[in-house]
Amino acid sequence: MFSNIGWGEMLILLVAALVILGPERLPGAVRWTAQALRQAREYATGATQQLRNELGPEFDEIRKPLEQLNELRSMNPRSMVTKHLLDGDDSFLNNLSGMTNFDKPLSTPNSGNGSTNIGSGPVSMPREQKPLERNERPPVDPDAT
Repeated sequence: MFSNIGWGEMLILLVAALVILGPERLPGAVRWTAQALRQAREYATGATQQLRNELGPEFDEIRKPLEQLNELRSMNPRSMVTKHLLDGDDSFLNNLSGMTNFDKPLSTPNSGNGSTNIGSGPVSMPREQKPLERNERPPVDPDAT
């Protein structure tokens, strides 16, 4: 329930409660809050158990779409590649001998003439071009047109 609240936030809430309620009423407020949370958790557990008892096997059929939705929410490109292409084995992506090909930074070409070394190492980034001056026409690439 409070999985995204860290210790720093909890400490701030405790100090704020101490200032607002005072040291006399703070233990009673903490006791009341803990009791209310425990009771809400019991109600939720009881409702789930009651649904499970009344619906029987149909309850699992209702839960399947929700589980699939949660699985889709946890998907990202790396987990998709791991699941579908590598059959769940991510040891290829987590190579312990150093950085994998996916983690290597892009480098600039080694030669000073602006040519790229295609197929011989990491991907080369194109050189940055200076912005066009006012009323200057952009260069035309006849192969692209």
